Amino acid sequence: MANQSGLQALGAKIDQSGGGRRRKRWSRRRKVVTVLTSLLVLILLIAGGGYWYLQRGIDSINGLHVGDEKAVESGAPFTILVIGSDSRVGENAAHFGSASEVTGQRSDVLQLWRVTPSTHAIGIVSIPRDTVASMLGKDVSQFGQYNRINSSFNSGADQLVKTIQANFGVTINHVVELDFSGFQDAVTALGGVYLNFNYPAKDSYSGLNITTTGCQLVTGFQALAVARARHYEYFKNGYWQYDPTSDFGRIQRQDVFIRALIAAAKSKILNPLAVNNFVSSLHKGLVIDDGFSASEVIGLFEAYHSFNPAGLVAQTLPTVPSTAFGGLGDVLTVDEPATQQMLVNIFGSSLVTPTDPAPNAGGESVPPPEVTPTTAGASPGSSSVTPTTTPPPSYNPTPCTPS
Repeated sequence: MANQSGLQALGAKIDQSGGGRRRKRWSRRRKVVTVLTSLLVLILLIAGGGYWYLQRGIDSINGLHVGDEKAVESGAPFTILVIGSDSRVGENAAHFGSASEVTGQRSDVLQLWRVTPSTHAIGIVSIPRDTVASMLGKDVSQFGQYNRINSSFNSGADQLVKTIQANFGVTINHVVELDFSGFQDAVTALGGVYLNFNYPAKDSYSGLNITTTGCQLVTGFQALAVARARHYEYFKNGYWQYDPTSDFGRIQRQDVFIRALIAAAKSKILNPLAVNNFVSSLHKGLVIDDGFSASEVIGLFEAYHSFNPAGLVAQTLPTVPSTAFGGLGDVLTVDEPATQQMLVNIFGSSLVTPTDPAPNAGGESVPPPEVTPTTAGASPGSSSVTPTTTPPPSYNPTPCTPS
């Protein structure tokens, strides 16, 4: 791999530079960790672009200490909680109106990334934001015993980590937060992504407005609008038709977007200016935890520098509609045993017994059923499972290569 010896030397130097000035060194680590936690895109850039860019803007990334995340042994599989935040403060307020109209924050995107370095596998489990979860601690007085899982993020990432671990038994090892402005700037720095649209598309809520069909470059605000589209419409047979899948459709399009984003990164790895622009953009709206060491992340660079986006295994937590929580409106609850089966297949022995299991469609919080892995030849938690999925609808965009 290009500059491999330099990367290793940089990681070792950072790890050995502790001492009394902990805050400064910790910030330097955060800059390196950004490469992995920005949806693993920068891994591809560093592989071809050189380690020199890791040293630029080393104090620009906001840090996050998550007390309830669990340490993991070097080289072992680990889980990253990726939060797409629609915070009603700062630059994001422009997407919602004035801060006086709406306050607080919600997790617009909630994903569990299972990374298995030994097999170079990555698995993603998306949790629909309307999934009802058991609330914990201070959230109970604010949101009641049960509420949408994304409401827990209003109390911060640490509270959301506690909620996920208590409801599903999934051990969280690292946390990434990326808000609207950070996402938009990072995609723009890469020059956008190429997506193929079979039909014109729009979403009046996210601002999506695709007027032409075919493979085309999507960047800036429109890139963000694709990833956020929850009220997606497409023009077919002379009139606008509505995607009835709501949040599930959005999750599908986010999975497509991630693959297109990785492809965009791979196309830029030999362009030092593109690498620099991307690194410089990451501090905007990005928050990462302080748990990674630089040397550990450098090792991941080596393992994932040739990662193929087609190998990304993306699944959505099985849920069913429920009317047992009348005050919450239209919500979803876990669909057992399918939910537990998916979690066991992906997270394996790292799962623990939930202390506050997510409620079922009847409004009852009961322990998940006992299940065993169902994927032949895959060890528990290996992230090498291949889910059984239905083909995506033709109106959804797909990654493409311009002619």
